Amino acid sequence: MFNFLKDKLKSWMNKNKPADIVIKPKKKEKQEKPIKEKPVPKKKEKIKRTQQEKEQERQISDKLIEEIKKEKAEKIQQEKEEPKEKKSIFSIFKKKKEETEDKEEEETEKPGFFDRFKTKLTDDKFDELFQELEFALLQNNVAYEVVEEIKKYLKNELVGKNLSEINIEEKLKQAIEKVLINPPDLIKEIKRTLAVKQPFVIAFVGINGSGKTTTIAKVTHLLQKNKFSVCLAAADTFRAAAIQQLEEHANRLKVPIIKKDYGADPASVGFEAISYAKKHHIDIVLIDTAGRMNTKDSLMQEMEKIIRVTKPDAKFFIGESITGNDATEQAKAFNDKIDLTGIILSKADVDEKGGTSLSVSQITKKPIFFLGTGQTYDDLEVFDKDKMIKRLGL
Repeated sequence: MFNFLKDKLKSWMNKNKPADIVIKPKKKEKQEKPIKEKPVPKKKEKIKRTQQEKEQERQISDKLIEEIKKEKAEKIQQEKEEPKEKKSIFSIFKKKKEETEDKEEEETEKPGFFDRFKTKLTDDKFDELFQELEFALLQNNVAYEVVEEIKKYLKNELVGKNLSEINIEEKLKQAIEKVLINPPDLIKEIKRTLAVKQPFVIAFVGINGSGKTTTIAKVTHLLQKNKFSVCLAAADTFRAAAIQQLEEHANRLKVPIIKKDYGADPASVGFEAISYAKKHHIDIVLIDTAGRMNTKDSLMQEMEKIIRVTKPDAKFFIGESITGNDATEQAKAFNDKIDLTGIILSKADVDEKGGTSLSVSQITKKPIFFLGTGQTYDDLEVFDKDKMIKRLGL
């Protein structure tokens, strides 16, 4: 191909030589035979040569295209035949460890007594192994503080040990188990409290759009299945639509709802709902509060007032799984203000990364009680760290 290109380049250069330049005669001498006959054969020869070159170029191009197509088809066929492995963010660490083992074996040509010490994992090699896992964890919404905790645990467990003796998958599972917290049994906690006093009060907090009202409806349905009577308090008095939405759920679930006009004091709504529950011997009061940003001091102070007046037995933060580190920071801010009992993560069914569940428990030191996994009332799953570890690919 390169010879053809050089030949073509030479032909282009020859065309530009002064000897090949044909001087056109004046119009009156146009019919003179000597001038007319000389350029004709030269022009025909040039045209003929150019056509041959074009044909040759076309043939080479077609051949190259056929080769590319053939190579692509072979690659596709090979990919189909090769078995596909299920990948997870943690498989990187295992793969890196295997590559290090192979490298060590290649470098050790003459095995001796001291060669076995070369395969032990040093601090530097661990940092090299962990670097890709760290990047993957951060990309999957795991908070930096949590990544550091996992790194610290793995370093203590792995450094100084022989690579061939290390079960990476098992050590990773243990690291994640240290981060996650299984919740206490809410139903048992409620029964224990009801044996002493009535009603059991739960306040739900979070930011706008996190799914508080829908989650409250799901929790109501769960409590009804466990034979508890429930009353709802529409303490989100900042949005008339929020009151209407909660009232619709109350009608569907056939539970009483205590509400006031738009703009009323939300703490008074919660207080009246508790009084109503005492009078009618209702087991549980669920208080829906207004969504508020954790950066707004005035709104956070108002939330503190609701908690101070109603004195709830449990305080749940509702966060979206898909918001990642934002949900973790929000939960931390709410926990600092009102000392949360636990966390409920909504939209867990569309969260492909799973980093929020790792982060929110570790940062707040509070357990995740439930995961919202859909739109129906039954789509509320009790959090189980073993199930979560399986979802993460371990």
